[in-house]
Amino acid sequence: MPKTNFKRGLKYVLGFLLVFISIFTLFMAAGFWWANLEFKNSGPLLETKIIAIERGSGLNAIAQKLKTEEAITSPYVFILGARLMNAQSDLKAGEYELPAHISPRAILEKIKNGDVYVRRVTIPEGKTSYEIVQILKALPDLSGEIIDIPPEGSLFPSAYDYKNNEARADILERMTQNIRREVFIQCGYLHDALDWDSISKMSFKVFSNYTCPEDTENKNFEGFEPTILNVLTLASIVEKETGVPAERKTIAGVFINRLRTGMPLQTDPTVIYAMNKGVNKNDGLGPLGRRLLSKDLEIDSPYNTYKNPGLPPGPIANPGKESIAAVLNPENNDYFYFVADGTGGHIFSKTLAEHNASVAKWRKIRKEKGL
Repeated sequence: MPKTNFKRGLKYVLGFLLVFISIFTLFMAAGFWWANLEFKNSGPLLETKIIAIERGSGLNAIAQKLKTEEAITSPYVFILGARLMNAQSDLKAGEYELPAHISPRAILEKIKNGDVYVRRVTIPEGKTSYEIVQILKALPDLSGEIIDIPPEGSLFPSAYDYKNNEARADILERMTQNIRREVFIQCGYLHDALDWDSISKMSFKVFSNYTCPEDTENKNFEGFEPTILNVLTLASIVEKETGVPAERKTIAGVFINRLRTGMPLQTDPTVIYAMNKGVNKNDGLGPLGRRLLSKDLEIDSPYNTYKNPGLPPGPIANPGKESIAAVLNPENNDYFYFVADGTGGHIFSKTLAEHNASVAKWRKIRKEKGL
């Protein structure tokens, strides 16, 4: 072949390659431009959706799951974006709440950051075991039945995270373990010295028969033996008597003064518990669905602290951390009486005469408010 023809052919081939490379480069640039827009722009989800990423899922599986759930349009765009962001090895399992039209990039960032959807139930202090069971039963994303109502005082009020379809009984078990841990430590037991495996398996009766150590620095246990059952019982009464955190230690001091001198506790919540056994009504009219009446104070029950001196047989609700702490570290005061002050708190008195004057004021306030 003549040299001239060879050069022409080579020039033709090089020109063709240059054109091909240019077109290919433009095509790739356009593809990256489109993929970048697709990655950043709104996605196809029409409404908020919770999607579960299973443990052990790789990038391809996650992309396909998102495509199946109609959270993204193209799994390839999601995979490419993850690789360009070097996020393919940082993706975390869990449930993710994806709002409508969330972009693939925002989804990737959620999964990379582990911004999981939190299922949480908050159990308020002072709820009875029956009420706690009703709270769990009302959660549709839990599973399983609760056959028996746990003993009062055996559940620790707090916020509990849970997984979709987790058993209700498992959450109750966590509450059971948490109250034991809390009370043992507050009582003065050394955490490292306790056999938690054995404690977790013991019955509430065995657990509640433990006694706070004698060398504890608590102010006093005058008037009652400091078994865990007694601590929880008095703490439950304190919990039901006040919703004002600053009053808990004062009220605990009042009750200890009564116990120390043999005076009956005379506390309405124990009478209410004697009447309904913790099956409280929640219709806005109080736990009985009406006011407590004078004749109710005559009920024949060991829980009636108007008729029986000392502590009732057991807790009347599930006390929180602060009420337990109030009983273990009560205020050292000279008060024996208290009555509502009309603002949510109480007026404390040292003598019956002072108390009667405060009661008269409260009755006047109650009459003015039409209570």
